[in-house]
Amino acid sequence: MSKPPPNRKKATSAAKSDSKTSANSANEDISQQVDPATATITVAAVEVPELTEQEISDRLHLERCVERAVFEAGKALMELRDRRLYRSTHNTFEEYCKERFGYSRRQPYLLMDAAVVFDNLLEKCDPLDQVLPTNERQVRPMTKLEPYQQQEVWQTAVELAGGKVPTGRIVKDVVQRIMERTKVPNTYQIGEVCQIVVKDNPELRGKGGCWAIVSAVNDFSCSVRMWDGEYAVGLQHLKSYDYLPAECQQMQVICDRISRVYSDLLEETVKSLLQSLGKVNRPYLTAVEEKLLSLLESEVKV
Repeated sequence: MSKPPPNRKKATSAAKSDSKTSANSANEDISQQVDPATATITVAAVEVPELTEQEISDRLHLERCVERAVFEAGKALMELRDRRLYRSTHNTFEEYCKERFGYSRRQPYLLMDAAVVFDNLLEKCDPLDQVLPTNERQVRPMTKLEPYQQQEVWQTAVELAGGKVPTGRIVKDVVQRIMERTKVPNTYQIGEVCQIVVKDNPELRGKGGCWAIVSAVNDFSCSVRMWDGEYAVGLQHLKSYDYLPAECQQMQVICDRISRVYSDLLEETVKSLLQSLGKVNRPYLTAVEEKLLSLLESEVKV
């Protein structure tokens, strides 16, 4: 077998020597570099062109579209409900909203109430200059306030947020302050839905757990409407359901319908059915309950 050329070992040795020399040279270059902490980095400036007048106008228009999106949905839902445009495919507005938009039972009412507040805020401000709500949660705490109070709350909340859109928490805190400032012994409102709490009051026997609608507010009592008449009830015998305004209106309609049908001359089974509807702890009737009440209404008309 032939031996390798005698200069191979020398070439390898030379390569190692060159490599070591290069490494030493690199180390010397690194050691001579400036400390990175004090090094100056030059970055080329990128010029950002200012918005033109047309672009500023377009931006403002699009921002207002975003702000109004949720509230336009609430106004559209109100028209769908009031005109009953869902009736060709669904028995109730709630079923329609659930199947068509994927809403929970409360969601459409939250959006509709928010739209009313939004319109109240628009009445007292210039929409081009004023900071406006951008979602439903920011206005939810204000739905039970009077329009002038809603405007006061929003302006205060914007100031606390440094001129920016306030969070729902900030708005809620401002509402709480106003409620405490104007606090009176009786905080119930006309149209509010409450539950009757008997508490050993013989005058309310048989009414425990029933819902009632406040028709008049006194210092330490309320006049309430139930399915079979009107009663004066002390504050200690009432408990609010904390329904949304739209839900209270819906309960008002149900109360009116039951009152028109109810009579002591009815059969006991029919009266028991109507009394049971007066105890439902939800702001709506099921499909079966709606059919039963509609049947009784048609029979009474006959």
